[in-house]
Amino acid sequence: MHYLKFEYIWLDGYTPEPNLRSKTKILDASAFDGTAESLPIWSFDGSSTRQAEGHSSDCLLKPVRIINDPDRENAYLVLSEVLNPDGTPHASNNRSKFEDDEDFWFGFEQEYVFMQGTVPLGFPTNGYPEPQGKYYCSVGYPNVSGRDIVEKHLNLCLRAGLMITGINAEVMLGQWEYQLFGKGAKRASDDLWLSRYLLYRVSEQHQVRVELHPKPIKGDWNGSGMHTNFSNHAMREIGGEEIMKNICEAFRHVHHDHIGVYGSSNNERLTGLHETQRIDQFSYGVSDRGASIRIPISVPQNDWRGYLEDRRPASNADPYLVASRIIKTVKEAQLELA
Repeated sequence: MHYLKFEYIWLDGYTPEPNLRSKTKILDASAFDGTAESLPIWSFDGSSTRQAEGHSSDCLLKPVRIINDPDRENAYLVLSEVLNPDGTPHASNNRSKFEDDEDFWFGFEQEYVFMQGTVPLGFPTNGYPEPQGKYYCSVGYPNVSGRDIVEKHLNLCLRAGLMITGINAEVMLGQWEYQLFGKGAKRASDDLWLSRYLLYRVSEQHQVRVELHPKPIKGDWNGSGMHTNFSNHAMREIGGEEIMKNICEAFRHVHHDHIGVYGSSNNERLTGLHETQRIDQFSYGVSDRGASIRIPISVPQNDWRGYLEDRRPASNADPYLVASRIIKTVKEAQLELA
């Protein structure tokens, strides 16, 4: 018999944001046809993940997305939805709570900070390094810290088949970003969770912590976001200044609804400083990184066709919630114009 390893990955029931969990299942290769649908539903102890009570602890894992495990032989990563024992979606299963629309494309810009102990990687154990300014996209010691981990994560994502499109050092020392593209809200969000999983796995090997808190270091330091670029066919192919600005105005009217699902502690990051708009205000503008919604300069240069960037989501946000809320607002805006 030839056996394969399947790493079942799921999101737990912790709030305000879930944690990633995983466990390995060994299966005979003859029972696997390369699809998630061919894999069995598996159970786990939900009482240990805040998803069930001890007296009735079984929850189910339903495979929904499978990619190669780039770090182990004969292995796959299996992203799974959590179900109740009767097969219905668990309350923590945000993926199941919206209808996908593959007409929408998403580009997530995932910022994060490597922490060693209580300080970012590269910071002195007491005090601070030089003020931020020279760390963004920088090269050379001591302006960069953690590049070896970042490069390994990049290579793992590429080998796994994830649509990672770039990496760069960010404004604060020890802070990094990668960009991930996907067509369809669920596939793009699935892949972001899988890329986070691989980042956590790499961090284990280097004994550093991946911090997704949107403001890990207080004071005059940039926070971390998950800027979300989005478009649909009408935006990409038809466009027009009226369409684009009407979408932006639609976001204004439901600003607080978006903020409500854009990650916890985001008020510490969205202050109006450090390339952000205040959390209680909404704005948009061409090439404006201090706005809630940035209209890339390429959009007016291309007859107002292209995409928009929502700069409000925090680095710890659940991409399922972010993408589904964006789809809802864009569709409502375009319905008004129809």
